[in-house]
Amino acid sequence: MNNSKDLNNNKKYNVLFVCLGNICRSPAAEGIFRHIVNEKGMADRFEIDSAGIYGGHAGQHPDRRMRTAALYRGYALSHSARQVRSLDFMDFDLVVAMDDQNYEDLMHLAPSVEATHKIKRMASFLTTHKVSYIPDPYYMGSEGFSMVLDLLEEACLNLYDNIVNSEFI
Repeated sequence: MNNSKDLNNNKKYNVLFVCLGNICRSPAAEGIFRHIVNEKGMADRFEIDSAGIYGGHAGQHPDRRMRTAALYRGYALSHSARQVRSLDFMDFDLVVAMDDQNYEDLMHLAPSVEATHKIKRMASFLTTHKVSYIPDPYYMGSEGFSMVLDLLEEACLNLYDNIVNSEFI
């Protein structure tokens, strides 16, 4: 895994966000994290993507309700869903799971023990919210999408800070 020294040596830091279908949580995390690195002037130092454990939504845009909730906060989600693949563990420095089932699935998909060290839980980057996972808002009302965005905004900012401050190794 790269650290902030690599960011100073013109090496990009590659982050992949993963949820079940890649239509709600992970594309929202991708959009929020992309917004943060753009605001910090670090867009050229990161590669950011998202994927799903389940491939049934491949090629689809994020859920309309998530796109609407995100746009209300200034995040345009334009990602096309895709399924996570074994090569992702070679291409990405960090693979971030939205919930425990995603985490377990990623651990089983990882092609090596070294690759499992790249997998982290998104909720581990929360400091003010006391939840152990990012819930799937798919079957929730609009409040669910808003709550998930609250969680992702905090976690993405803390994740960014951890990466650039080289505390995340």
